[in-house]
Amino acid sequence: MASEDVKRSESAAVSTIVNLAEEAKLAREGVKAPSYAVLSICKSLFAGGVAGGVSRTAVAPLERMKILLQVQNPHNIKYSGTVQGLKYIWRTEGIRGLFKGNGTNCARIVPNSAVKFFSYEQASKGILYMYRQQTGNENAQLTPLLRLGAGATAGIIAMSATYPMDMVRGRLTVQTANSPYQYRGIAHALSTVLREEGPRALYRGWLPSVIGVVPYVGLNFAVYESLKDWLVKDNPFGLVENNELTIVTRLTCGAIAGTVGQTIAYPLDVIRRRMQMVGWKDASSVVTGEGRSKASLEYTGMVDAFRKTVRHEGFGALYKGLVPNSVKVVPSIAIAFVTYEMVKDVLGVEFRISD
Repeated sequence: MASEDVKRSESAAVSTIVNLAEEAKLAREGVKAPSYAVLSICKSLFAGGVAGGVSRTAVAPLERMKILLQVQNPHNIKYSGTVQGLKYIWRTEGIRGLFKGNGTNCARIVPNSAVKFFSYEQASKGILYMYRQQTGNENAQLTPLLRLGAGATAGIIAMSATYPMDMVRGRLTVQTANSPYQYRGIAHALSTVLREEGPRALYRGWLPSVIGVVPYVGLNFAVYESLKDWLVKDNPFGLVENNELTIVTRLTCGAIAGTVGQTIAYPLDVIRRRMQMVGWKDASSVVTGEGRSKASLEYTGMVDAFRKTVRHEGFGALYKGLVPNSVKVVPSIAIAFVTYEMVKDVLGVEFRISD
């Protein structure tokens, strides 16, 4: 019995030593434990969610103004411009009116932003790995085109996962105190659309969203990351401190990235919003024109929506709401990128695509 106990003790000791040696080897090789990987993913998702919520809330009045200008009936103009529109909302609906739909937007954008930033990181790593394998260069870095592909992939995944929330957010944002039927909130809007219009209605405008998200999100990430890399490596303006960019410089990079992306993709955003209003039998008076002559709201698809919008309202209609969107998107994108990086710094999350 004593000899068996000794053997068991020796076996346990050997097993412990082997395990410790294996852990030390993994540590030397830089392999992290699964629990660490899960924690890192959660931190990354949390950082992306916070970035989305903060950036959208900061520009919520401009976001609502943009959507109202995009979908209002051309035969009954209530909002003739950004400043006039914001004053009108303040006068008729108060401060709450300026933030109408922001709760739904945050409920959508927090998971959307979390998935988008996380998907971009993972897509970047995967694309970089395949690029290095293909070129045989272990020190190769992502090119702007590859970053565009990673950003587009992230945008499509995030947008598709949260699209029903975006659809009902658009309707909640458009309805006013005089609307014939009021959605009481996110859940009520979702259930009402499902019951009255069917599940496919929750994905109206999805196609132009997918097409639009490629240049919009793709260019956002590609331009932002490329600008940062260029400034850090070449330091043309002396903006780098301790091999890091200042917050102001990163905000500027984000603003430039947002401006480029939104300008190219904007017409698709207008068409998406208009398609989301189709089938809403008790639509807001902003859409219906309060019984006056109505522009056609029935679209058979994305191409039909483009054709009818241009035919009835002219090419300029594809850029309705561009001014408040331009004013909004610059600080929104800039705040989102910087908030994301700052939260990750606080949480101790590192992300280097070149690793």
